[in-house]
Amino acid sequence: MDLSFTDAEARFADEARAWLAANLDEVPVFASLDDEIAWGRRWQARMAADRWVGIWWPTEYGGRSASPVEVALFNMEYARAGAPQPVNRVGINLAGPTLLAHGTEEQKRRWLPGILDASEVWCQLFSEPDAGSDLAALSTRAERVAGGWVVSGQKVWTSYATYARWGIALVRTDPEAAKHRGISYMVIDMEADGIDVRPLRQLTDEFEFNEVFLDEVFVPDDHVVGAVDNGWAVANTTLAHERGTNFPFKEQVLQETYLDELWATALERGALDVTDTRDHLVDAFVLLRILRLHNWRTLSRLGRGIEPGAESSWIKLAWTDMSQHLADTSLEVLGPEAPL
Repeated sequence: MDLSFTDAEARFADEARAWLAANLDEVPVFASLDDEIAWGRRWQARMAADRWVGIWWPTEYGGRSASPVEVALFNMEYARAGAPQPVNRVGINLAGPTLLAHGTEEQKRRWLPGILDASEVWCQLFSEPDAGSDLAALSTRAERVAGGWVVSGQKVWTSYATYARWGIALVRTDPEAAKHRGISYMVIDMEADGIDVRPLRQLTDEFEFNEVFLDEVFVPDDHVVGAVDNGWAVANTTLAHERGTNFPFKEQVLQETYLDELWATALERGALDVTDTRDHLVDAFVLLRILRLHNWRTLSRLGRGIEPGAESSWIKLAWTDMSQHLADTSLEVLGPEAPL
């Protein structure tokens, strides 16, 4: 494990830190999801203007051709600055990389700029109510017509569908083919006739998630990404980026910041006098240090051009357990105030 950075990597981290300090104002408390999305669009446009969005994308498509180590460093600096998640993260992290890998030059030129500056928000039309966790069991169908396809079906758990201009969708174009074949990957116009978005209102009265019903929605041929009936291979690119290796670096910083705040609050309120609470905070400290070491190992491997192995799955499991542990400990420290 090599814990040192090259001079270029250190300069990159300094540049990112300085830009965030100069450009990120205090993030407001939003009165509604509409306000949050509008603010997020403005913030992402500001970032994109200086090429701080999709930094791993090639420079010719608006990125910086950043290395995996630089991406991890940026994510840590971004979290440390308290910056919110980009509003168009489905576009940045999923649709964009998939178009870069499988899209035509025309598709890249048409859609990538709007992804970066959030002028066009994207959503993901993968999950279906009857498919469960088996994505290939999808039943949304596309039938061939002159100039394209007519798509009908239902998708669910679609984040930001009410704000999206485009959606990446998996649809079945050959119902007679084997389950993982006969699937095509399409870009759906969320403003097209036949689209019905129904918010799934949560207990918080927010509706980030949505159901999307498609009733004979026309999709032109040039909105198919990759070859017809080869959508499963294209989707694997999307899913590989969805399981990307960079989220642990951001989450590590967020968890460490949260633990520092929780520890200070416990000290202020005398909660450290309670043995169980004190032990739980110490456990969290130790677990976060272990998580940090695993992240550094991953970063070291990426820096040497080695893809992370099975430990990436362990890190995600450990991070999830860590989140629950800190939430439980906050209940001990804050009591009834914790949910607020």
